[in-house]
Amino acid sequence: MGKITGFMEFERQDERYEAPETRRQHYREFVLHLSDAEAKIQGARCMDCGIPFCNNGCPVNNIIPDFNDLVYKQDWQAAIEVLHSTNNFPEFTGRICPAPCEAACTLGINELPVGIKSIEHAIIDKAWENGWVVPQVPAVKTGKKVAVVGSGPAGMAAAQQLARAGHDVTVFEKRDRIGGLLRYGIPDFKMEKGHIDLRVKQMEAEGVTFKTSVLIGDGKLPAGVGSDAKTTINAADVMSQFDAVVLAGGSEVPRDLPVPGRELDGVHFAMEFLPQQNKVNAGDKLKDQIKATGKNVIVIGGGDTGSDCVGTSNRHGATSVTQFELMPQPPEQENKPLVWPYWPLKMRTSSSHEEGCDRDWSITTKEFRGEGGKVKSVVTARVEWKRDEKTGQMKMSEVPGSEKELPADLVLFAMGFTNPVGGVLEAFGVDKDARGNARASTEGDTAYTTNVPKVFAAGDMRRGQSLVVWAIREGRQCARAVDEFLMGTTELPR
Repeated sequence: MGKITGFMEFERQDERYEAPETRRQHYREFVLHLSDAEAKIQGARCMDCGIPFCNNGCPVNNIIPDFNDLVYKQDWQAAIEVLHSTNNFPEFTGRICPAPCEAACTLGINELPVGIKSIEHAIIDKAWENGWVVPQVPAVKTGKKVAVVGSGPAGMAAAQQLARAGHDVTVFEKRDRIGGLLRYGIPDFKMEKGHIDLRVKQMEAEGVTFKTSVLIGDGKLPAGVGSDAKTTINAADVMSQFDAVVLAGGSEVPRDLPVPGRELDGVHFAMEFLPQQNKVNAGDKLKDQIKATGKNVIVIGGGDTGSDCVGTSNRHGATSVTQFELMPQPPEQENKPLVWPYWPLKMRTSSSHEEGCDRDWSITTKEFRGEGGKVKSVVTARVEWKRDEKTGQMKMSEVPGSEKELPADLVLFAMGFTNPVGGVLEAFGVDKDARGNARASTEGDTAYTTNVPKVFAAGDMRRGQSLVVWAIREGRQCARAVDEFLMGTTELPR
């Protein structure tokens, strides 16, 4: 693959970023994809390693060595055909996927891995620039009607695959624009929303119908779950009008923090904060937008959502941004002999952190304090994690005398999401697992089927909060299961 000795001759070159002081001034993407020559060199680094663990490390099973080799040979059109054979939306994954494929790269055992994500990014951008991404209209229509509830990556992938199989697909979305958490959970500086719009146009040409601001279910949404719904359709009507239903909503119910002062003004879920800025970027006029301008911002939660809150707060012009995490600080370098080819636990610094942020670990939140009903500070304490000798589990204990009070004018909860919106599952009568997700397996003749006849579940709705690549994979596989259910056989890929 690539150049036989390329992995010994060439070093990894990462994509370039705009300088932090420049990119903080706008909400556009600031990552510059590799030039043709740079991508060729990265493709040359792909080894003829015998067993390409990157394929299995990638949840959508991208045929990575093949498109690396094609980029090395500068056959870009063949490269996008290979990439599209497993991944409907590489412009999404090439921007926001954390790249578990690179963690599994064989070269990564003792060198920096092949820049697979940057190659994918370069391939799809070149494909759009050259007009190689075109609608794939089915030659024959089946007359079968499928409803897809949720327009995130799982719903979009399922809808596109089913439309290409000849079915009439309608996608229902409770927000005012298509894209789900891609649209309103990912800041524009990580992925501009024009990429979603281009795919929507392609899918409409393929026969998909999109209906926005429509809530499916009982109309009840928990705190922190956004909606622009103007219409509510009950599950019985959906069941009567469609031959199959795919539930593909996101895991949107945020984890709360019920400590004293939680009710103070200025304490918000991240998903109350982030979507508002995306709406403003899209041209919407909002009343009472949650702004970080001139404020001391505390972000509770150390994952990607917390990082997105950091980047957005810096662009608002926050006075200070502090992010802390309950778990201990990860090691600077992973233990490769122990974890390869699996996703390693190690210290990760995002582009948003580089723009300005104080970070801390092993911190618990004890109380929010305020004046006049508005939050003014947060009381924290340091914790210590030790393994219980009897159970083997890690247990947390507060470090005596470590209590500290930090100024806080805006507090953002970014501690993850517990489950999909229960009202949808309850409205259809779908059984739930112990975590509140739709109960459905991925194996055998009943793959992605729920306990309710003709109702399927995929993505976060089935597996819980996860990555964009897992959502696309499940959407594709669910589409195959639906097609087989409707037609008795299927030619859609696994």
